[in-house]
Amino acid sequence: MVFNTGAALLDAIVLAVVSKEEQGTYGYKITQDVRRAIEVSESTLYPVLRRLQKDGCLIVYDRECGGRNRRYYKITEDGSRKLAEYRREWVDYSSKISQLFSEEGV
Repeated sequence: MVFNTGAALLDAIVLAVVSKEEQGTYGYKITQDVRRAIEVSESTLYPVLRRLQKDGCLIVYDRECGGRNRRYYKITEDGSRKLAEYRREWVDYSSKISQLFSEEGV
């Protein structure tokens, strides 16, 4: 992708991905789901998950899977409110950018 992904956009994408799973989801699956939209490395994603946890947007818990613990991330009420805010901002932002990129009126 030729466009840089800022921290706020990455936070919004991660919250959107995690919010789709009611019981939460684990780090590797989050990475794979995020990569469907943007190219991101695990070394970029895990600090985002830690920051969102620190900010109270995600809770973290471990669950046994195949004899090993797997770390799960689940969106909190604060995280859901933040995601709703991001969604509102995205509609406005993307609409303005799309208008600029459109060939109408050129």
